[in-house]
Amino acid sequence: MCEIFGLSAASPVLINPWLKEIYRHSEIFPNGWGLAILDGDEVNIEKEPVQAISSVYLKHRLAEPIYADCAIAHIRHAVPESMQYCNCHPFTRKDITKRRWTMAHNGAIFKFDPLESYRDKQSGITDTERILMYIVDQINEESCKKGRPLQAEERFWLLDEIFCTMSEENRLNVLLADGEYIYAHTNKKDDLHYRQTENYTLVATKPLDQETWKPMPFTTLTAFRHGNTVFTGTNHGKEFIETEEHLRILGFR
Repeated sequence: MCEIFGLSAASPVLINPWLKEIYRHSEIFPNGWGLAILDGDEVNIEKEPVQAISSVYLKHRLAEPIYADCAIAHIRHAVPESMQYCNCHPFTRKDITKRRWTMAHNGAIFKFDPLESYRDKQSGITDTERILMYIVDQINEESCKKGRPLQAEERFWLLDEIFCTMSEENRLNVLLADGEYIYAHTNKKDDLHYRQTENYTLVATKPLDQETWKPMPFTTLTAFRHGNTVFTGTNHGKEFIETEEHLRILGFR
């Protein structure tokens, strides 16, 4: 499948060591890499549909210090027909209030009908891109109803409702940023971990250093700002348990 990494910090920190570690895992996840450095409603996304450890560009990029207070990274194991630039994570879109949303995903959608209408509108073929399009449309719809941009708590509880519903029969290990908060969600055991200090929070599929990491709150959306946990959502209890049939559908068997 994939691996994801996210950072929320009070001030910019050097992220090269963690990036080098996750990109080293591309020996197992060889079909693309991506990095988003976020600054409010602006984002710089770099990605390639090539193995991270084989990328000349990424080698030179990581040779220079990379500082960030909000970042998302991703590596892929993809089926052959999706190995193009347009299918590499992270993805990004702006809502009607000009707030930018950026997302990476380690998972799969097996059944969620509202996403089907986006197949003809998306740039690539990933369900991740469709999830982001759907989320932004839901934000837009609720903003129009209220006649104003949504407040932070309103955005969180709308996302909480979305993830509670979408988790049914689907694997949703997600990192999502809105320029102010980073949201994390997992519903497959041992698929997302975090490490929190006074200055920052790291979230990753697997621990990326020798410090103490904990499992992310399970089947529960969590929001971080400046490295602190700000919102904790509903424990919906919809655990995803992978089967051979799921792997067959994805093309890995």
